[in-house]
Amino acid sequence: MNADFAFVDEVAPGIRWDSKYATWDNFTGKPVDGYLANRIAGTRALCAALQRAREKAEPLGFGLLLWDGYRPQRAVDNFLRWARQPEDRRTKPRHYPNINRLEMFEKGYVATKSGHSRGSTVDLTLYDLATGELSPMGGHHDLMDSISHHGATGITALEAENRRHLCSIMESAGFSRCDHEWWHYTLLDEPYPDTYFDFPIA
Repeated sequence: MNADFAFVDEVAPGIRWDSKYATWDNFTGKPVDGYLANRIAGTRALCAALQRAREKAEPLGFGLLLWDGYRPQRAVDNFLRWARQPEDRRTKPRHYPNINRLEMFEKGYVATKSGHSRGSTVDLTLYDLATGELSPMGGHHDLMDSISHHGATGITALEAENRRHLCSIMESAGFSRCDHEWWHYTLLDEPYPDTYFDFPIA
């Protein structure tokens, strides 16, 4: 791994994770190229900012759960190959119910050159520190639909409030949001804004 990268759990303890692309629980329906271990990596700057976010979330009764961080370019290439395959509908109802596979790229839900591959973008949610239960957000990770947009209608008041909590926590820790994915945040002062890495997570 690049010397300026680290596993988040080693640098920012107390943050939970479930690396979705290392598992079968993602929109491709199987583990993705480059994800050889269920861990979250990122630049050390990302890890430090996530620690700040964790400290801001705790007084509100929330913890952070990470779904993705650094993403090897080979994983993005895997997404492109998958999108060109015939539809089998195994993951469509859960992840892209109202669009086709190639529209994921056309509508900006998946990028051919992902900010994740620069090492300072993260997908995450909140959980209740008292119960350990995930906070209701009005949709799960990688639900590629308008209901996942910030300001979406059709979600409950509690779900909207939880999205606002996450946004406030992350922006105060130095991140910017992605308008059409409530779970997606990028470090404003990312150290590698023009570099796309491809080393595996192992």
